[in-house]
Amino acid sequence: MNTPGSLTYVYAVTHRTGPPGDALTGLHGIGGAPLRLLPPLADSNDPAPRTSPASLAFVAGDVPEQDFNETALKNHFEDLGWLEYVARTHHDVVQAVAARAPVLPLRMATVYQDDHRARQALAAQQDVFSRRLDQLRAHTEYGVKIYLTPQAAQAPPAAPAPAAGPGKAYLQARRAQRHSHDAVYRQAEQAAETIEAVASRHATQRVRHAPQRGELTGSQENVLNDAYLIPDDQAGPFQAAIADAAQRFPDLRIEVTGPWAPYSFVMPAPGPTDAPEPPP
Repeated sequence: MNTPGSLTYVYAVTHRTGPPGDALTGLHGIGGAPLRLLPPLADSNDPAPRTSPASLAFVAGDVPEQDFNETALKNHFEDLGWLEYVARTHHDVVQAVAARAPVLPLRMATVYQDDHRARQALAAQQDVFSRRLDQLRAHTEYGVKIYLTPQAAQAPPAAPAPAAGPGKAYLQARRAQRHSHDAVYRQAEQAAETIEAVASRHATQRVRHAPQRGELTGSQENVLNDAYLIPDDQAGPFQAAIADAAQRFPDLRIEVTGPWAPYSFVMPAPGPTDAPEPPP
């Protein structure tokens, strides 16, 4: 039941009973609000639903309507401090549930007018969510990133050369820098191919994200940003195999992140009859 002046904020989809409920004990969401499990609204016109209405639930909590209505969200998305807090809290809730049970994380700031509408939305998508939860059972997401370090992209020290005019010396330095830069990019391409081949022996799915830019990477250039869905019994071998492959490319920084809830694998690629409506 919503408190007055609040909206229903949904963090994830999980199972209604058992470990997920235990994970919410003592856990709070955005603004310190307590969390609850919302089952789908039963369809009285469907005498034999394909998925038990009691089997799935949204992990939800209240948020102030004044901060999460459409106008407020547009303004807040310009506030990096607010975004960081909401994103971190959203992630912490999802990870706490994921540590106990399969979970489908929903995008940040998924809100509904009230619990009733949230339950209606879950009922409309429960078959798809249920199948996906079964597919993700005993799987975890790991990220693999490749960075070019500033040092690797610099031209090597030039050997002593006959005296040359300033213009010629400048062109020679630029040519050496370009050749060094091209060589590092070729190495990064080879590393990406190697990692993909190594990961394919352990992963069941891969998603290629756009490389990160700006403050997230600092002075290093991110050229690969992949996510892999790894069976839990393959997590150790996967990380060891990537670490071994990384040693072949000393001029690059290859980073493995995780384990994460399967943010990148919430939904399979939409098919002709399996494309759920996105949350509002």
